[in-house]
Amino acid sequence: MDITVHETAIIDTGAQIGKGSRIWHWAHVCSGAKIGENVSLGQNVFVGNKVSIGNKCKIQNNVSIYDNVTLEEGVFCGPSMVFTNVYNPRSLIDRKDEYRDTLIKKGVSLGANCTVVCGVEIGEYAFVGAGSVVNKSVKPYALMVGVPAKQIGWISEYGEKLDLPIKGEAKTTCPHTGKKYQLKNGAVKIKGEAV
Repeated sequence: MDITVHETAIIDTGAQIGKGSRIWHWAHVCSGAKIGENVSLGQNVFVGNKVSIGNKCKIQNNVSIYDNVTLEEGVFCGPSMVFTNVYNPRSLIDRKDEYRDTLIKKGVSLGANCTVVCGVEIGEYAFVGAGSVVNKSVKPYALMVGVPAKQIGWISEYGEKLDLPIKGEAKTTCPHTGKKYQLKNGAVKIKGEAV
């Protein structure tokens, strides 16, 4: 297998892990997990059975990715950030048939110690600040901070705040990549792409 696995990591039989992926100290990958290529799982990461992780994702230390969470390509999960999969958990009530799906789209960054409450979709290249709590779906390219998380701006694919208002119509160019971003009808897109 063309992957790097630390001797303390546990990979259950049946887990699918793409080439070039690295699994570090004390990580545990369950048998039904599907992990893409060139993924990094940091120390003490847990990956559940009904989890899909796309290519080039980086999961930092102490992150648990529970059942019904899907990460598309290039998602960054900061240290100790949290996913949930039951909206109203109780130890005395079995709610395993009530898991809510959570979808994290391509290129999203989830800051250290943030929490993503189950049942939401976070749009492409959105950025969730450290310590924030996301309890509603997030638009692509949105910059979110706070408890609960609120949008304070827009962010580029490069990871820099865009010079755009939250509402209205405007255009700007990323100084790092030259990509042209357009805000229209409450959504940001790269000029020439469909919203």
